[in-house]
Amino acid sequence: MSMSDSEIQENLMVLDNLVDHQELKDELQSLDDFLGELQEEEAAAAPAKTPEPRQPSVHWKKRDVHGNIVYARPRSSRDQSKKADHIQNIDPPFNAPDTNCEVAFAPETVECFLQDLQHSLSDSSGDEASPLGTPRDPLLATSDWSTRQSLFSERWSAERPRLVNTAAAKKSVATHICQQCRSSLAVIRCCDCRPRPFFCAECDISMHTRHVLHNRDAMTAGFFQPLPPTTVVVDKALSQCVWLVPVEMPDKICGCSPESLRVSPGKTVAVVTMNGRYDLSMPELFCEACQATWTAAVADLNSSDYWPVTLQFATIYTTDIFFSFEEMKMVAPGLSCQAFLRMLDQRTVRFGRTGKISADSFQKSFFEWEAVRFEVDSICKEEPFICPACAPNMLAVSVDGNQNAARSEEQAIFEGIFIAKDEDVTRFVDHIHSTTKHWERSLWRGVVSSQRDLPKICKVDEKGLELAVCRHGVLLCALNMYRGDIFAYPLYLQEKLASRQVTFFCMDVTCKYGPYLQRVAKSCPELQHLLNMRPFLSVFHAKAHDFKCEVKWSGAYQDGAGLTLGEEVEQCNAFLSRIAVTTKHMSKAGRTDMLTLMAMRWNQQKFRNLAISLTRRYQKTRKAVTKPRVLESPIGSDREPIGRLAATVTTTNDADGLASIEVLVASIKRCSQPLYKDTDGNKGRARIRHKIREEKGILTSVVEKYNRMVPSTESLCMETILSDSVDLRTKRRAFDIIMSVRRLEEELKILVAEMDHHWKSLSTRADTLRELSRMFANSPCGLSEEGLKGLESIILRKQHKVREMKVQARDCYLQVLFGEGNINFLYSASADEYDSDCEMSDDGL
Repeated sequence: MSMSDSEIQENLMVLDNLVDHQELKDELQSLDDFLGELQEEEAAAAPAKTPEPRQPSVHWKKRDVHGNIVYARPRSSRDQSKKADHIQNIDPPFNAPDTNCEVAFAPETVECFLQDLQHSLSDSSGDEASPLGTPRDPLLATSDWSTRQSLFSERWSAERPRLVNTAAAKKSVATHICQQCRSSLAVIRCCDCRPRPFFCAECDISMHTRHVLHNRDAMTAGFFQPLPPTTVVVDKALSQCVWLVPVEMPDKICGCSPESLRVSPGKTVAVVTMNGRYDLSMPELFCEACQATWTAAVADLNSSDYWPVTLQFATIYTTDIFFSFEEMKMVAPGLSCQAFLRMLDQRTVRFGRTGKISADSFQKSFFEWEAVRFEVDSICKEEPFICPACAPNMLAVSVDGNQNAARSEEQAIFEGIFIAKDEDVTRFVDHIHSTTKHWERSLWRGVVSSQRDLPKICKVDEKGLELAVCRHGVLLCALNMYRGDIFAYPLYLQEKLASRQVTFFCMDVTCKYGPYLQRVAKSCPELQHLLNMRPFLSVFHAKAHDFKCEVKWSGAYQDGAGLTLGEEVEQCNAFLSRIAVTTKHMSKAGRTDMLTLMAMRWNQQKFRNLAISLTRRYQKTRKAVTKPRVLESPIGSDREPIGRLAATVTTTNDADGLASIEVLVASIKRCSQPLYKDTDGNKGRARIRHKIREEKGILTSVVEKYNRMVPSTESLCMETILSDSVDLRTKRRAFDIIMSVRRLEEELKILVAEMDHHWKSLSTRADTLRELSRMFANSPCGLSEEGLKGLESIILRKQHKVREMKVQARDCYLQVLFGEGNINFLYSASADEYDSDCEMSDDGL
């Protein structure tokens, strides 16, 4: 009788299992005998006064079903793959284990350990049969990612049938008793009243008269039927009713007794929350004694956290929906207002209601709400576009254009706050162009390098935004671009920021902008002070520039710059570009308002995380400073010879001809080195060879001109100047190392100064809030009595936040600066400033 392949395979597997079990038994028996011998030897060697020999701890290695070792904790440094292959492929004869083997658990009997091994080698795939699931041992995490993912998927797959059954069972409308009165049958299930969601008809009305925004389901039709708030169950049938908007109402509207007041439904309004739209009625109070009436006004809605679309408020929004939209825009800047409202429309339908939400009315209400918040912050002297770590003297400002923020006329609410007014920019640009006669050469056409981009750009109004950002990524100011990336735009921002004592002005085309600024300053004496800012070429962009340009302008070689990259504006560009996906289809005012709001919220995030950011920078810089740097090159590791060799690459005191020769030689060598390393195509190598030939031709003419100007004894030849005992790559590497060390040392000093500025800024902010509190206590400032009380609460809340930020900053800075000898600014204030306040306490909040 012949056997199939599958039957043969099964028999072989059974035989393998039997062999494995027998081998394990033999090994364990040998181990048991070895333990007995060890005990006898220890008992014979023990002193006479020892009543009983101490049993030594034996260390076992637990293995899984494949024979791999199961460790008690993951170790990233252990190469488990090689060990697993070694265990699976090599089957040496059994030897008695060494007494110094690894300990995994306390000594147990061999029988118990054998039971555990048999349990782990069982064929069951459930969690109960897993070697990690025995009641004796705790669950052990494996360090193998694929194993964890496999176990994760297997467990969910095993649980899925039960989850399907549960999902179907929870839709069953069973008979329930009302969990309020405990007597009648339940006909309503409320999703927001858990853990007691079931109500009878009477209890549903009494409960949800006060909680009209709850989501309810009727149980009368044999399934859970979503109900709008204006629908109730009467005699097991659905009936319509009128529910009122939950708004705060006064206890008295006249001098009569409160018992004479009656509440009646007024006009119908649409209330929009995060659960969608509700059609409810506004409450009205009526006095039966004196016939006085009361209806809710805009101030009453604001007190109840509502915001009307218009002053007649046919539609009102909860302020929670504005907060949620703003937070979602920060997390997902490309989310449009229409997409957000479509989600709310879907939630409206899901909970049994009807009606749409207007996108225009929502956006206008959102901007008006934000404008009021901004005015309140302005009263409290908030500065949303000033970096606390940069004031009063700013080290660097990074400027760049963002052409993704284009728009495809009504005055904006936030006009001129972040984005400069267009008329001011136009007036400044026209003045520069009329004063200087070279404006047509000030357009950097690298962005618009292709003619196919021109029609696309001509179809938009604003071509984008020109941004100014500090080295901490805080947005400072911006302007709308209408003429492309002309240099007059960054010049306007530079002039606007000149009062902040900026040291470095960073751009990705500083090599072009620097000479432009010098020419403009000659024609416009009022801009001479801008020359005090040192030009700074962005570090990463400098790598793509010419070698001479990089050495002359790159921020990596600027003394005093530290580790400033000059690329901080790119991070902000990425954020604003995602917002521009929606703003380019908005009105001019809407675009300005949305970009300004997102810029303010971006800065608020930066302010909250500034202490942690500076701390991490300091830790990374300190670690990089202490990291040894070894230069494996023929010039050795001595710093002074390296510095002298590096100086020969960058500076020279010879004639202009010799300087031109050195620049050309450096450029030729730099192009020749990566010819075959970085270029894997014939076309790329051909372009490099063509450039080398051109520069060699220029070099030949320059050398001939130089040789005619100097004596014959000092003449040069091509072979000599193109050969060097130390190649350019080694010199460049040495130069970069020296510059890197200097920048790291500067960065440490800069970060300590910025921590000092941040701490002083928080202290100044706390003092400002205290002064405002005293001032508003003596002067009404045009606010009512209730408005002044509310403003005092706002100031108390802001003081509480400032204290929290000071505590966080102090803890972070003390952690990294302890023992540095430069943290006097942290100890200059008393403990009361960050633990308590002399004029207020946390209880008052």
